[in-house]
Amino acid sequence: MSSPFSVTRIADGTYRVETDRQSETVYVAGPPANRWAFWNGHVFRDTRAAEAAAAHAARPRTAVVQSLTAPMPATVIKVLVAPGATVKKGDTVIILEAMKMELPIRAPADATVMAVHCREGELVQPDAPLIELT
Repeated sequence: MSSPFSVTRIADGTYRVETDRQSETVYVAGPPANRWAFWNGHVFRDTRAAEAAAAHAARPRTAVVQSLTAPMPATVIKVLVAPGATVKKGDTVIILEAMKMELPIRAPADATVMAVHCREGELVQPDAPLIELT
């Protein structure tokens, strides 16, 4: 038999889960169709969201679009590009912070910024599309 528990919202995306023996903090982020949770050093994702993302990626496209994604849970420190900007291979396009370290995300090739899907100060999930290039 499991212990009774309670969940209290502390702030946007931050929850306290309490049982009769302990209290844990759980962070939840992402859009409703692609939620993820960070608890006790682990990231948990809804498998339905991953299947939907794979189905979307399998659709044929007329133009080649490359999404730059977050490699781990991180905070967006600085967005250095805007839609329509041209970038060269190796240009830093966004700076993330994870585990107290800055992580520059660089353009993998010469491209044009098609879309920016994040903003400074936002907590982003692993594999979340941050910037789309064509």
